[in-house]
Amino acid sequence: MKKIKKRVGLVSAILTGLMGSVLVSFVLVSSVQAEPTGKLSIFHAGSLTVPFEKIERAFEAQYPEVDVQREAGGSTKMARLISEVGKPADIMASADYKVIDNNLIPKFADWNVRFATNQLVLCYTDQSRYADKINDKNWYEILQKKEVVWGHSDPNLDPCGYRSIMVLKLAEKFYNKAGLYQDLIDNRPKKNIRPKSVELVNLLKTGHMDYAWEYLSVAIQHGLKFVKLDDHINLGNYKYDDFYKQAQVKVTGKTPSTWIVKTGKSCTYGITMIKDGPNPEAAKAFLKFLLSPEHGLKTLEEMGQPPFIPCRVPSQEMAGRLPSDITALVEVKN
Repeated sequence: MKKIKKRVGLVSAILTGLMGSVLVSFVLVSSVQAEPTGKLSIFHAGSLTVPFEKIERAFEAQYPEVDVQREAGGSTKMARLISEVGKPADIMASADYKVIDNNLIPKFADWNVRFATNQLVLCYTDQSRYADKINDKNWYEILQKKEVVWGHSDPNLDPCGYRSIMVLKLAEKFYNKAGLYQDLIDNRPKKNIRPKSVELVNLLKTGHMDYAWEYLSVAIQHGLKFVKLDDHINLGNYKYDDFYKQAQVKVTGKTPSTWIVKTGKSCTYGITMIKDGPNPEAAKAFLKFLLSPEHGLKTLEEMGQPPFIPCRVPSQEMAGRLPSDITALVEVKN
């Protein structure tokens, strides 16, 4: 009888061990299966190209089964590719968080996380006319000179474009110079307006343009010289939002022959996840990586683009719609 009990105990122990092994194997397999895989489609502002390239490499090193495929351009244009053209995407990151609010929510996205800031600067190179004379006090005088070639991106396609116009309008008010805005625009032919701000970088470097309006981060990332403007006009300090809102720019709307009025406000970047994106698991993994202070936000900080730590949503209601993967990285703050 004792031998039988011993054998039963032995069999029981073996079965328990086998079950434990099976459970461990199941957990391991499950964790492996939980790793994101496949292509991840990200549409983003052109001004995010350099930091996102670095973030992509780091992310793919951590998740080697994911192939990040990025497409950059003017934020409004990229959002319209999703909302009007129907191009599939998993994530949209905009240089103006309002682009996501106006073009993607609620039909294509449920939430919008504000994750970084920026400011406008006037970029140039050693080849630029008056490069040895321009400064934060005389820049608008130099841009009025007939021989000086300067430009900005398209306000209808790129937030940097309408923000460039806002800077010029604010300068007229800040310097108390009636007619300054129109005098500046009169010396900027339409051919100097390009679809996206990063296109202007090549024109500067090749000497085909003397000055161009860019984000501070773009200037730093591309090694350009720049004039840093007073906080009253650079759209980089939220404390001056009451002053910024004096500048308004009319841009094309969602449908032909419609218009939207953009009102001046400090530069705030937004990001969202597209509802019917083809790879939601990889999208959530990337968002968690990007919004982490140790990973994506650190890269943005290093490249001249101050992040919000933690990142922000405007309401508790929106916070409740966030993926659980990133809720700990976001606070409610308008």
